[in-house]
Amino acid sequence: MSASSGHTDIRVTGWIARLPPALRPYALLARLDRPIGTWLLFLPGIWGILLPQGVPAAERVRLIVLFGIGSLVMRAAGCVVNDMWDRDIDRQVARTAGRPLASGALRMRHAVLFLAILLAIGLSILLQLNGLSQILGASSLVLVALYPLAKRFTWWPQLVMGFTFGFGAPLGYAAAAGHLSLAQLALYAATIVWQLGFDTIYGFQDMEDDARIGVKSTSRLMAGRAKAFIGTCYALMVVLLAGAALLAGVGLLFWPVLLLPVFLLWRQVVGVNPSDPALCLAQFRANREIGFAVALALLVGLVVF
Repeated sequence: MSASSGHTDIRVTGWIARLPPALRPYALLARLDRPIGTWLLFLPGIWGILLPQGVPAAERVRLIVLFGIGSLVMRAAGCVVNDMWDRDIDRQVARTAGRPLASGALRMRHAVLFLAILLAIGLSILLQLNGLSQILGASSLVLVALYPLAKRFTWWPQLVMGFTFGFGAPLGYAAAAGHLSLAQLALYAATIVWQLGFDTIYGFQDMEDDARIGVKSTSRLMAGRAKAFIGTCYALMVVLLAGAALLAGVGLLFWPVLLLPVFLLWRQVVGVNPSDPALCLAQFRANREIGFAVALALLVGLVVF
């Protein structure tokens, strides 16, 4: 598939089309047309906030609101950094050729200024958290900066993405509990393998272009054994979630509700098809519902009889 074939997931219709023309490229650069990435960054944070026991409900709500705003801002910042690194590659890939930096709708100086504004907002959110969370949040910027380089040097950029996007789990736990623990570590590991799985599905869309221009990806590496690989990732996720729940002492209601995300994950594994880009995109987006199902299990697990 060439960059001229017209396959793209950029959305310039709807509310994006009603923005002033000068603002539209910034909204597209921040991926505001595709909020799924914000959800997938936000949901591990919710998991982390809900996992520790004994946290006042009002504090959990406050943290969820802060993490919601922070996820929107930092996902946008991550997209800006990614597109600054990848603008030359993006021009050669059908799905990404229309991105503002790749297409020339914005210049690098515009992106740098926009990034500075986003990071300033993110800092203001981070300062509302405890000291441990501030240290963790600041350290996560290293992952954000390095993630776009992964595809140039390793076949596992989706794994690096898991470490990056999944960082909300330990950050949310630290913000709620004020410390780190083995339960938090298990939750972070569950988040990493979950995101490794669904981002590999997402990357199946770009395999032809990636191969043509020499970009490495876990999707290209595992395309011939997609079901086995995605199934392994998701099975590990469930095992690690169960371990996190046991270590944290969640309530008994967690376990029957966990069957819902398990079913949704199983359905993805059965249906995955690297040769169907539309299906891959739909399955990727469906992980929002999977993330909400896990959050629901953790929420009901707060009820102790």
